Amino acid sequence: MAQLSLFLVVLLALVIPIFMARFKFNAVPTAVAEIIAGIIMGASGFNLITPIHDLSFLSNLGVIILMFLSGMEIDFDLLKRKNNPKGKSQAGKMVDPLPTAGLAYISVTIMAIILAFILKWLGLFSDVMLATILFMTIALGVVIATLKEKDILNRPIGQTILLTAVMGEVIPLLLLTIYASINGGNAEKLWLIILLFAAAIFLLWHFKQPYLWFTKVTKSTTQLDIRLAFFLIFALVTVAMQVGAENILGAFLAGMVMKLLEPSEATKDKLTSIGYGFFIPIFFIMTGVNLNLKTLFAHPTSLMLLPVVVLFLFIAKLPVVAVYMRKFDKRNAFAGGFLTATTITIVLPTLEVARKLRAITSTQSDVFILAAVIVCIVCPIVFNASFKLRPEDRIKQRVVVLGANALTVPVANDLHDNWYLVNLFTASNENYNTYKSRVPNLTLLKDLDAKSLEDAGVFDGDIFVAAQHSDKENIRLAKMAKKSGIFKRIIVCQNQADVATVKELHDKGMEIFNFSTVTSSLMRALIESPAVYKVLTDTKNVLYSVVVRNTRYTGRQLMDWDFIDQITVSRIRRGNQWLAPHGSTVIEPGDELVFSGKFKAADHVRRVLSEK
Repeated sequence: MAQLSLFLVVLLALVIPIFMARFKFNAVPTAVAEIIAGIIMGASGFNLITPIHDLSFLSNLGVIILMFLSGMEIDFDLLKRKNNPKGKSQAGKMVDPLPTAGLAYISVTIMAIILAFILKWLGLFSDVMLATILFMTIALGVVIATLKEKDILNRPIGQTILLTAVMGEVIPLLLLTIYASINGGNAEKLWLIILLFAAAIFLLWHFKQPYLWFTKVTKSTTQLDIRLAFFLIFALVTVAMQVGAENILGAFLAGMVMKLLEPSEATKDKLTSIGYGFFIPIFFIMTGVNLNLKTLFAHPTSLMLLPVVVLFLFIAKLPVVAVYMRKFDKRNAFAGGFLTATTITIVLPTLEVARKLRAITSTQSDVFILAAVIVCIVCPIVFNASFKLRPEDRIKQRVVVLGANALTVPVANDLHDNWYLVNLFTASNENYNTYKSRVPNLTLLKDLDAKSLEDAGVFDGDIFVAAQHSDKENIRLAKMAKKSGIFKRIIVCQNQADVATVKELHDKGMEIFNFSTVTSSLMRALIESPAVYKVLTDTKNVLYSVVVRNTRYTGRQLMDWDFIDQITVSRIRRGNQWLAPHGSTVIEPGDELVFSGKFKAADHVRRVLSEK
């Protein structure tokens, strides 16, 4: 019977996603489907699966890896104001995602405390702190998957929802650690837990050299990156338990540390495959197996508690809707607030900890799990039905151009406003008066010193272009932009660049726009290939490029792509090599495609292929 239980759990882990894909149950999270399958096959249903020792061990390992991967989901760049740009929502208001999300989550916290006291006042659940933690949680994994599916992760509302969900996972987990320490008799060790958390984050944020060395010596046979990940998991789980914290905090902290080490996409994919491919499904299935609905429904108190908990899980996130409605379209604000009510990832480990501490009965735990499952089924369905995607709500790449002249003004006007937000700056009164009527975002600077540039917001963007008339001035400005550490790309315009200057700028990670080289190249194209010259100079039908990150389109031939008839692929860059594309060319992750097509098709292709 024991071997049969293990076989059935592994079989369910394989069959459930296939079944969901076949019948297109996309609105229901896979984790919820696995819990439901566990309920059907466990004590509440056919009783074919029993919680044997091997399954309990794999389930415990699953929750640890789940918390590790949840920690890796935290995007620390979003928490930096300088890397968290404002964007205009479809309601026409400027949105700063971090403060908006912070205000939304503070309101959730207040509402959760109120609801916890109401639950105690009703005599249904007496532990106020535990109820508060449960009402505060948000399922980050479910939120991220839903936002990716809707293609709004990089838009103002998407980033705001994501940051709210990050807070809804990190803060309840820290509160759970404090709760477990107090109720487990380790309150005097709380300062050790806080010190552990702060020290690990600080050290790994500033000292990444060991990991950089790991990436150089790793081989496919040794998989040192994966070994390092599991070492971090077990090391921090062990340390966390030694200082009186829960193992899930150590695992979550290990995930955050791994994220700060900036692992490659290949490493992330391998860790995700290991976790969600085997261990985590076992945890969710066993959660359903251990859920005894027969006992739950035999208790009148439980039957009263269930609808109240479900209702309170929704009410706890109502303030999010109110905050979002001040910044976003009302329909999408409602959908986004509703999505934050999803709560399963942290609820399950929280209830597991509470059961170990005997702070909650098995029946009460089952009520909260069932309520979380119900909410996780309803919320994504309501979100997908309510949310309406609008193209103008995208966070665009911010291009800062320093220098208004005959070159930069047409470029600023020709860059597609669906992809770029261009801010043009000049210190010349003459140029400002000449071009201010033609460029909507043209700013006159008092001077080109560091303070004037800082005050004007010049060092706030994704791409920096130094386009003054003086080569030396452009180099000086580019170095200042590089020193700010904000920009992903820095472009330096040069009229006459010598070899030493070019090498120096390239070594600093800057790109050079050399007027003499570009002019001669265009002249040669006009003589040798007039059609190429026409493509290069046509402002409406130009060449586009995209780095392929979407794994749905990698490992496949070009001819098998569903939109290949809408574009023409000219070249493929793989590493340092340029490939001539054919219909049978198999695309690999990281390939850069150079293609042409109508803007609407190009916009769709760039968006889809660049998704991770």
